[in-house]
Parts: sequence; C-alpha cells; structure tokens
Amino acid sequence: MAVGKEIKKKIGSVQNTQKITSAMQMVAASKMRRTQDRMQRGKAYSEKTRGVISHLANANSEYSHAYMNERPIKSVGYIIVGTDRGLCGGLNVNLFRKVVRELAAWENQGVAVKLGLIGNKSAPFFRSVGADIQAVMNDVGENPTVADLVGGVRVMLDAYENEEVDRLFLASNEFENTMTQTPVVRQVLPLAPAEDKAYQHRWDYLYEPDAEELIEGLIARFIESQVYQAVIENGACEQAAKMVAMKNATENAEKLIDELQLIYNNARQAAITQEIAEIVGGAAAV
Repeated sequence: MAVGKEIKKKIGSVQNTQKITSAMQMVAASKMRRTQDRMQRGKAYSEKTRGVISHLANANSEYSHAYMNERPIKSVGYIIVGTDRGLCGGLNVNLFRKVVRELAAWENQGVAVKLGLIGNKSAPFFRSVGADIQAVMNDVGENPTVADLVGGVRVMLDAYENEEVDRLFLASNEFENTMTQTPVVRQVLPLAPAEDKAYQHRWDYLYEPDAEELIEGLIARFIESQVYQAVIENGACEQAAKMVAMKNATENAEKLIDELQLIYNNARQAAITQEIAEIVGGAAAV
C-alpha cells in the first residue's frame, strides 16, 4: 500500500491548501465590502468634480490654465494603477495588456511614452517591457490617502507643465460588479470638454474672488480626486477578483480531492483483491 499512502499524503496536502484558499476567500469578501463602501463614498464627489472640469474645458473662461491648452503631441504620460499583491486572477494582466497596446500604438506614431506607476505589481511588469518609468508608488495599502499618492502624481504633473509630456492619461480597473472589473484608460490632461450635447454651447461660471485662484484650486482637487478614486476603485476590484479567484481555487481543490480519493479507493481495492488472491492461491497450494 505504498501507493495508497502516497495518494493519502497528496489528499492531505490539497485539503490544507483548500483550507487556506477558503479562508482567503472569506477575508477578500470582507475587505471587498469595506473597499466598496469607500469607493461609493468618493464616487459622487469625483464624478461631480469631473463634470465641473469638463464644463470649464468647454467654457469661454476669463482665465486659461495651462492644463486646459491643447498642444502638438510629441510625448504622452500614463499614471497606471496596479495592485500591491497578486492572487487576484487576471486583474493586473488585463489592464497592463491594454496599456501596452496603447503604448505600442503611440510608439508607432513616433510619440515617446513616460509612466508613473502605482502598486507593487506595476513596476516589475513595465520594467520587463522596457518602459520609461518616471515615478513608482509602492505599498499604497488598502486604505490610502491623497498624501500617499501626491508625490508620484506631482512628478507626472511637473512633466506636463515642463512640456516633457503633452497628454496625460490615467489607467485603472473600473468596478462593474463582483464578477466584472473593466480596464479603463481616461485622459486627465489636457482637460477634455464635456461630451454631453447639453453643454456644447460656449459659457462660463461667475467667479468669486477671481477665476485664477478658483480654477487653480479646482483643477488641483480634480486631479487628486481622480487618481485617489481610481486607486480606491482598483482596490475594490482587487478584492472582488481575489474573492472569485480563491473561490475557484477552493472548488478546484475539492474536485482534485474527489479525484484523488477515487484513485486511492481503486488502489486500496486493488491491493485488497491482490491479498485475497494470494491467500486463496496459498490455500489451494496447501
């Protein structure tokens, strides 16, 4: 029964793995609910700010911020939001592949690309494809603050202000539901006009005390809120993807245990049959 013992050992090993993946599934489910709450709390503010900025970009403003002005594209920048940890299925891979396709398209046009990366999983991947990395923000954690992100984001904004990049994009995963997370790339700079036809006419706000002070502050808040919201939403996507991945791993472990148990039973039955045959053969010889 040496074969049977070996199979029994494998069953025990898979059962231990199944306990771990089951526990990780429950932890991810708990964390997902918390990250979803944070995501929903910030989403209304983020979307409203984006709407105001889109209107400003389409307005006849008395003050024109540098972030509102289009210029010929010689170089572009991407802020890419990955995860700090793995075991979350194809979440990072799907986003990174989408970005890589865009990078290849820009490079085919002779446009240089610079990257600002968020999350531990981002830097190794984009270093492996030879990307020009300007900033890396690692270990942002499950409950980041704007202060945790502002340094790396500032590097990319400075690159835009210094005309080292002429367009800036934000790439992250968008939370659709527990089963679906969609990689999305949005233009951050220059500020894009509102797409809603109701706002295609030329208009402006009334500013108090003055347009320059308010627009400067609003644009800074806008960019911070967009990156922060992307990181929070990507965190919810990470936990959802991890929960599904661990659920699948637990179910696969159960199937493997059943298969190994069947093999063990067959081996045990064969061993018992062999022993009976030997006993009967010995008795017949006597």
